[in-house]
Amino acid sequence: MAEPTKYSIDVDVKVGFLKLIDVPNIASKVTDDWSNQTLCKVNDCVVRLGVFKKGEFHWHKHDKEDEFFFVLEGRFVIELENQTITLLKHQGFTIPKGVHHKTIAPEPTTILMMEAGTVKPTGD
Repeated sequence: MAEPTKYSIDVDVKVGFLKLIDVPNIASKVTDDWSNQTLCKVNDCVVRLGVFKKGEFHWHKHDKEDEFFFVLEGRFVIELENQTITLLKHQGFTIPKGVHHKTIAPEPTTILMMEAGTVKPTGD
């Protein structure tokens, strides 16, 4: 059995309105194996940056919110109860509310996530 991945999750908005967001610069400063940080707020949603050296997130779901993933670099695997989706660079996927899923970074990966600001990143 693999050792569980340690998560670093920051839900505080990192960049305010009318400010440049330099994703490669922010990502280059991440030292954690699995980092999820909130970049900015757009209306009632947030844009989050995931920087993953390698590892996986536990099975979870969001009861009231959908979740969108978009790969900037690397490869990102989303396991659902009945299928596995592999996203490559510049591919995205939306998971509707209530669907159990587990995410895996089999290699160094950088993604953007967009979801309601009320989402609890670890699941409901």
